[in-house]
Amino acid sequence: MSDPGKGSSASAAAPAPGSDTYKGWLFKWTNYLKGYQRRWFVLSNGLLSYYRTQAEMAHTCRGTINLATAHIDTEDACNIVLSSGGRTYHLKASTEVERQRWVTALELAKAKAIRMMNDQSDDSGDEEPTSQSDRSELQGTLKILVSKLDDLSTCNDLIAKHGAALQRSLSELEGLKVPVEGGEKIKAVNERATLFRITSNAMINACRDFLDLAETHSRRWQRALQYEREQRTHLEETIEQLAKQHNSLERAWREAPTLVSTTPSAPTANKGGSERLRKEEASDEDGDTEYFDAMEDSPAFITVTATENTQHRRSQSNLSGASGGQPNDWNQDDNMSPGHNDVSGKQLQPCRQRRTRVPDKPNYSLNLWSIMKNCIGKELSKIPMPVNFNEPLSMLQRLSEDLEYHELLDKAARCDSSLEQMCLVAAFSVSSYSTTIHRTAKPFNPLLGETYELDRREEFGYRSLCEQVSHHPPAAAHHVISQRGWTLWQEITIASKFRGKYLSIMPLGAIHLHFHSSGNHYVWRKVTSTVHNIIVGKLWIDQSGDIEIVNQRTKETCQLKFSPYSYFSRDVPRKVTGVVADSGGQAHYVLSGTWDDKIESAKILQSSRGGSGSEGKQKTVYQTLAPKLLWKKYPLPENAENMYFFSALALTLNEQEDAVGVTDSRLRPDQRLMEDGRWDEANSEKQRLEEKQRAVRRRREADASDALDEGKEYEGYQPLWFHQRRDSVTGETNFVYKGGYWEAKERQDWSMCSNIF
Repeated sequence: MSDPGKGSSASAAAPAPGSDTYKGWLFKWTNYLKGYQRRWFVLSNGLLSYYRTQAEMAHTCRGTINLATAHIDTEDACNIVLSSGGRTYHLKASTEVERQRWVTALELAKAKAIRMMNDQSDDSGDEEPTSQSDRSELQGTLKILVSKLDDLSTCNDLIAKHGAALQRSLSELEGLKVPVEGGEKIKAVNERATLFRITSNAMINACRDFLDLAETHSRRWQRALQYEREQRTHLEETIEQLAKQHNSLERAWREAPTLVSTTPSAPTANKGGSERLRKEEASDEDGDTEYFDAMEDSPAFITVTATENTQHRRSQSNLSGASGGQPNDWNQDDNMSPGHNDVSGKQLQPCRQRRTRVPDKPNYSLNLWSIMKNCIGKELSKIPMPVNFNEPLSMLQRLSEDLEYHELLDKAARCDSSLEQMCLVAAFSVSSYSTTIHRTAKPFNPLLGETYELDRREEFGYRSLCEQVSHHPPAAAHHVISQRGWTLWQEITIASKFRGKYLSIMPLGAIHLHFHSSGNHYVWRKVTSTVHNIIVGKLWIDQSGDIEIVNQRTKETCQLKFSPYSYFSRDVPRKVTGVVADSGGQAHYVLSGTWDDKIESAKILQSSRGGSGSEGKQKTVYQTLAPKLLWKKYPLPENAENMYFFSALALTLNEQEDAVGVTDSRLRPDQRLMEDGRWDEANSEKQRLEEKQRAVRRRREADASDALDEGKEYEGYQPLWFHQRRDSVTGETNFVYKGGYWEAKERQDWSMCSNIF
């Protein structure tokens, strides 16, 4: 480890905290082998960057963290912990005084960065009026300038005319016979008139030069203004032309059904099922499709079902219909039996009667293009949206909807084999996306401090609590505990970006799942969701990316791949493939299916190296037993298309319940008005709530500024039911449940809650 004394001299020479830039040496934690290493840190414009040496500043930055979205913690006298999203820096100063200087500088930079970000957010809707005002002011200035120049030109003509007349009159006086004294006075006047004429000519020439210069700049300004107008018009015409091309492509696709039915079947795909799914896609997808090379996204393995175990089955793939397997595939066959999670089994649970419908969605028209065209390149959280784009659920309720298939975890808790348990955990991680296939509406952004409880202990043995713990960036903490042997927790930060043609939604943060009896602890992260056809066409959602699930106790892994949709691919749309391997990397199970329908698993008997793919990569061939169904999607309720395509669980999430917390999403007035079909009132209420939240935020910022001026520490906003702790598995600083909510519910004591509605 480096000597801490090395950092003091360089840091002492850094500018004082509060300036725009702060530099110095700090010690950064690298790993358990190297420990803390000395690094050169630079704080500038709300960004903290570090380098190995000062010389590296010119060419190589080793890492950067945005303070506007970072949490700043102080563990002891010399340590600083910075965390933002999935990145955490553990830093150490040489002395406590040096640590305090850095903390002060970081807090000031963070407050400034947040203030700038919020100002940009508050002013995001005023860009177009400001631009129009600037144009009007510029045009008015140009008109006044031209008018004044015309006046100067008129004065020029008058001075020249009267000067010439005066000169003629004086010349005539000199020709008259007058006394000597009179002649001398006339001569003096003539000289003064000559000086006046010279001065006037100089002034006239200067005015003429000014006129030429003003006209030149006026033309330059007009050309610049005209260029900006033409560029904006060209951009709008380009996007509209693109929309027309998308519509043409959509029509051409739908008029060519032979392209769908003549696709040859892959060795592991069922021909009939593939054709059926492709024909269904014709009504779900639109022309504005992101195309991907199918071969690049194909799995790196091939599965072949063992013939001795499949004589009773017709030749088909792992993606074909639900099938039974050999009884010795699993230690507990009932855990993995097909149809175990069907609706009939769910209805046999003794439970209170919950609602099965919500008011139908009103058919209100809205000009999407007029709202979206000015939002290109902005974060979704900074775009003011009417409720017309929402569904009557909050993001906290959507997060709770991941528990739709909680019985998969109940089965997994009863598994003796950790590999079988991993298969069920993988199926659960995929099942959370099944409700998104038709859900293109945006959930309500939760207010800071908003909570949502989902108490299903009597029916299914679990209860869940979510809380919005941060507003910039928006972050929610979630905790679920089940009486059937498992606990799940997560902190999710949503990063979204509108790209004109599509919207990318990138969840940041890890999901943790712990089984009580075995001690198995699983960790994974979510994939990217993409909403296509934002401008024109029918909206549709795709999931793409990789999920790695790791059992932290046994180091067993599951690699899942969500293949992005491709019109030219021969694979089944929304395909998911995966391999479950032990700690040594030996594969034991193959997973296959689609994220909107089902997932199957097949036990691997043996593996071998196959032929090379299109890129020269050698693929592994797995010989497997017959596949077994792990998970099957529940059918949607009747009339779901008129109820926002809600699942059976989603229909109950916003149902009014007694004794919930006063900050619960069910009590949010704009969301309730929207569900009741009163959208105009909901829009007004939504604006009121957002403005109330902004006022609280500004008051909190003012308190922080006052505390800094007085040299006091300002704690800032702290969530009520969650607190930050460093995760021993991932090393990240996350919000975890600290307890107290369910006890407060029993006492019906909500006096500690803020009035956010």
